[in-house]
Order: sequence, then C-alpha cells, then structure tokens
Amino acid sequence: MSNNLVQGHEADILRVTGLSKKFGGLKATDGVNFSVTANSITALIGPNGAGKTTVFNLITNIFAPDSGSVAFLGKEIVGWSSMTIANLGLIRTFQSARVFPGLTVLENVMVGRHRLVKSGGLSQMLWSSSSRREETAIRAQAQAMLKIVGLDRYKDAHAVDLPMGAQKLLEVVRAVMSNPRLLCLDEPAAGLNDTETEELAALLRAVRAAGISILVVEHNMSLVMNVADHVVVLDAGKVIAAGPAAEVQRDPQVIEAYLGREQDAAA
Repeated sequence: MSNNLVQGHEADILRVTGLSKKFGGLKATDGVNFSVTANSITALIGPNGAGKTTVFNLITNIFAPDSGSVAFLGKEIVGWSSMTIANLGLIRTFQSARVFPGLTVLENVMVGRHRLVKSGGLSQMLWSSSSRREETAIRAQAQAMLKIVGLDRYKDAHAVDLPMGAQKLLEVVRAVMSNPRLLCLDEPAAGLNDTETEELAALLRAVRAAGISILVVEHNMSLVMNVADHVVVLDAGKVIAAGPAAEVQRDPQVIEAYLGREQDAAA
C-alpha cells in the first residue's frame, strides 16, 4: 500500500487524474480529471451512460482503473481496499437504498457511528458508565440528524417499512453519522418527492457547514443548482465542462449533451 503524497492544490481533499476504465470494448471513463475542494459540495452530472457511477466505483476501488490516479487527503488510494478507504474517512452511498433489516430507523442511524466508537469490546459487554455515556450521546446525535430530514417521527419504526424515498434519506443520514472527511452520494434524490428533496438539500448544507466535503452524482438539476459549489459534467466518459453551477448550465457543450440525448430518445 503506497503512502506517496500526490501533488495538487493544498485545499483539494480529493484529486482525480487521468482516470480511465474499459469494460470489453466500451470505454466507460476516458482520462477523467477533477478535484473536490475541502468544505465544499461538488456535483458530478451528465446524461445517462456518461460514466458517473463508474467514476464513483473507481474512486472507492470497487473497480480498479486501467490508468490514472485517485488522491485522497494527499495519499494515492488506487489499490487500497474499500474498508481501508472508508476508515480513512471516504464514505459512499449507492443508487439503491440499503438499510439494515431487523433494526429500527434510529438503530440504523446509530450503526453509522460504529467505526468511531471509543469504548472497547469488554467495556461494551459490561455496559460500563463510559459505554453508557457514549451510547447516550450517539442516540441523541442520531435523533437530531433524523429531525433535520423529518424522519424523527419514524425513529422506532422498522427501517424496511419506510417508503423508498425515506430509506434513501435514512442512508444519507447514516453515512453522515460516520463523520466522513468526504461523503460520496450516488443519486441521493432518486425517488424523493419535493418535500424530501428540500429536506435533503437542508441536510447537505448542514453537512457542508459542519466541515464535511461532499461529492454527489445527481440527476435532479434543481437540487444540484441549489446546493453545489462546483459542477463537473461528464459525457461519454469524458469531462466536458467544470465550474460554478450557474456557469456550467450555460455552457454550449453541456446544453448540447443534454438536449442531444433528449432528441435522440424522442426520435
């Protein structure tokens, strides 16, 4: 496992350079370059099939890239295990909601804090005073997080009984509870209604205000334009534009990429 420092801007918490991946004859990503600045929200957008989720999978080493580098906190993490990357503070969610069956909504959120629990196994088994204090603090934080997204009224319900949109919000809250340095969200607004999307936006702003950086793949352009500090646009596996949200949405290449796909679909 390499610990070599990767050169880049000191404010970059994540730096992706020349990231390429082929699946058979299909080039899913082609020399992708972008960075995520500390304490910011960066959105990765693009038409269907642009390679957005593939980039997420390459960053978190679910897939190994054919070429390129991924630097997180100044360390090259290509080849590291997903668990090691998560323990470093890079936490991701997936397109489909993944809740723990058999646990309540509140318990699902509390699980997110597991990697940061300070009490040792023996202390927890004996239910020591320090272990009880830590459990109480985690429970209080989990309830506060649920309140932000309007799920506190469901805290004692089984997580699997929630509607899919609420499960998506729950997964984001659980990921935030792990106190990541960088939170990677794969289409968190998919399946959410307007109210839930507004609650998600409020949560993302609160997360950024707490000093946690966010990289989000998202199709909901209203959400992206409302919360993103920086937008990176992919098309056919390549970055075609990057910059502030207002600037990117006026870019002719971006307009062509989206409108072109719509016209193809209508033809």
